[in-house]
Amino acid sequence: MAGLSDIARAAGVSVSTVSRVLNRRAGIKEGTRQRVLDVLNEMPHTARGMEALRRTGVIGLLVPELSNPVFPAFAEALETRASRAGYASLLCNTRAVMSEQDYVRMLRARGVEAMIFVSPAIANIDPSAGTRPPRGYYERLLSEGVHLVFVNGGTPALEVPDVAVDEQLAGYTATQHLLELGHSRIGFVCGPSQALPSRLKQAGWSAALEEAGAVADPNLVAHAPFGAEGGGQAMSELMDTARPTAVLCSSDLMALGAMREARRRGVSVPENLSVVGFDDISLASYCAPALTTLAQPIEEMANAAVDELVHRLDPDRPDRAPGGHSRVFRPRLVVRESTAPLGTE
Repeated sequence: MAGLSDIARAAGVSVSTVSRVLNRRAGIKEGTRQRVLDVLNEMPHTARGMEALRRTGVIGLLVPELSNPVFPAFAEALETRASRAGYASLLCNTRAVMSEQDYVRMLRARGVEAMIFVSPAIANIDPSAGTRPPRGYYERLLSEGVHLVFVNGGTPALEVPDVAVDEQLAGYTATQHLLELGHSRIGFVCGPSQALPSRLKQAGWSAALEEAGAVADPNLVAHAPFGAEGGGQAMSELMDTARPTAVLCSSDLMALGAMREARRRGVSVPENLSVVGFDDISLASYCAPALTTLAQPIEEMANAAVDELVHRLDPDRPDRAPGGHSRVFRPRLVVRESTAPLGTE
């Protein structure tokens, strides 16, 4: 019995185009649809075989965790866009029971030929392991014809389109905001030192300080695991040594942990310590004080990622214009109650 790839080859279209014709999806040119149907009529299929073909048209969504609200937000936005484009989604939490590579093997076994990686493992080293997955792992997927898009984790070492927020600009903008409030001793509650977002934000932090004539003192940077607990650990280290008057944080969860540690020590936010987060999760506007943060344009980034993948899957679709290899989105400063001018009582 012929499979999807055989039908696609004979019709001169992509595998996902065949799937969309089989599932009666919109957005296919009539000539393309008829060409696929003609090929189907010429090839032998059992009823069971045809049903198996109709179960394709699935995109794998791989996120590193679900405990941080920013990742479920990305997953929801990606799933919504994929659904509107006629694709179903399989969500994989790659730091739960199964690893990223385990999930990829599972997806491939189920015939999934398109995947979106949010914060892929290649860009985020596990501090306890000290190494990143070999580049060949992703190159193997590409050689097998799997279509990939990275979100917040692109690398020039791989020919994979990526969509990202400008992490360096986020670090720069947060630091500039604190400088404008009169702070100069600005610390960085930072994620793991080798994680790509940490490195980029630190570069922005350093650039803003140097432009202002302040010192980008390495002692003002404290690394810890991502998450609220890690934020508390890094804040404790900074308060024991560098004693900054303001801090930017790698994420909103780290910022919440930093504020909790400051409160535990009797340090008032923002009167004695200004705090800036990153992500703009829903909790940011409800904590006390409400968190000043850098918002990621999650919906726009998700739309760009799915549209890029759909274009690669269905280059003949009339409703999808070709995208670029990389797209970078600007974060937006959201000023709330956790930052104040230096010396405010």
